[in-house]
Amino acid sequence: MSAAGFILSAPATGSGKTVLAMGLMRAFRRRGLDVGSFKVGPDYIDPAFHRLASGHASRNLDAWSMRLETLASLSSTIFSTHELVIGEGVMGLFDAAADGTGSTGDLAALLDLPVILVIDVGSMGASIAALASGFIRHRQDVEVAGLILNRVASARHAAMLTEACGDHLETPVLGWIGREADLALPSRHLGLIQAREQTRIEQVIERAAEIVAERLDLDRLLSLARPSALDALHLGTCPLPPLGQHIAVAEDVAFAFHYQTTLEGWRQAGAEVSFFSPLADEPPASHADAIFLPGGYPELHAGRLASASRFKAGLAARAAEGAAILGECGGFMVLGQGLIDADGRRHEMAGLLPTETSFAARQLHLGYRRIRLCGPSCLGPAGTRLRGHEFHYATLCRNDAAPLLQMTDARGDHARFEGALQGRIAGTFAHIVDRAS
Repeated sequence: MSAAGFILSAPATGSGKTVLAMGLMRAFRRRGLDVGSFKVGPDYIDPAFHRLASGHASRNLDAWSMRLETLASLSSTIFSTHELVIGEGVMGLFDAAADGTGSTGDLAALLDLPVILVIDVGSMGASIAALASGFIRHRQDVEVAGLILNRVASARHAAMLTEACGDHLETPVLGWIGREADLALPSRHLGLIQAREQTRIEQVIERAAEIVAERLDLDRLLSLARPSALDALHLGTCPLPPLGQHIAVAEDVAFAFHYQTTLEGWRQAGAEVSFFSPLADEPPASHADAIFLPGGYPELHAGRLASASRFKAGLAARAAEGAAILGECGGFMVLGQGLIDADGRRHEMAGLLPTETSFAARQLHLGYRRIRLCGPSCLGPAGTRLRGHEFHYATLCRNDAAPLLQMTDARGDHARFEGALQGRIAGTFAHIVDRAS
């Protein structure tokens, strides 16, 4: 039997979706429901919060980067294994890639899921009705089925806002949340500080669940949920071919940016996946024929990584024996010869690629990317087309290797060669999500 679900979205980023999503997941879990979740778009951080709140792994559904087959397979998996599914949108409801596609609204329309709009009303009065009306009427194929008022100043403020909505809208206000200082989550340059690094996160989730249960009409919210329109397709897919038969994946607070879908796809294709922690100075498995260093925050741990002799020796040993090695973003930085941190200090890295990267010379690179491989690598033959995204502040100071790929923005503009390829070792600042259609 297929689960019912809905998507939490907002007019803009920073409206409090993640905390509310966690509160709702835990509140419905307390009611005895098996709650699944997903994050819209490219995001490594929020799914970890979902997992803590729901007790299940959370996946990403990306209407721009993923093929329809991939989305259908993931939707089928999520909605067939839970009783209720809660999705968290990305940015604002209709914020999209540079080519105008891939928004939370696009995914809601594709899955035919209702949207619950979370509105930060901290500086709003009766104008909320006009704002909400615009979102409700903007697209006929996107149903905004309910409103949640967030960061309300007082009960009197809530009454004024609710009355304004009632006078002008048929869409119900499902409740309101006050300015709860104890629900604030700290952040840094790539978003919220990772869930595993927050010592108070369980208290925040529990408190959010208590407030949600007290202030929101959960029964009405549950009645608005419905099954995904893609759930019945059941199309199996593997987004990216395995890098090898046994893939050792770096996994700790410095290397946390890998997608659940990628690892599951590798396993479904028959590959064995193991994990090791570079920060704990662990080497990759000695029998691994492929190694994946995902992104994360190596710039915050550069000193420890520089002194992780067993990790670097194990990496070099696997490279010498011909293992395929891929580094994405932070993993690419660590494969190089040196990493310069924010204070300008240089740290010796693995030295497997003739590159130097710097976090001191910061420059934001952000957006979806169309990708074509320049030559054969562990990602596929030359000419293979992929889709992914970039989100980093580091710069490449030196690169004496051949480029791994050529990429453009979502529109197909601003083409440039990027990454490094030397033998069986490859690195790129791009996070690769799926094969292109």
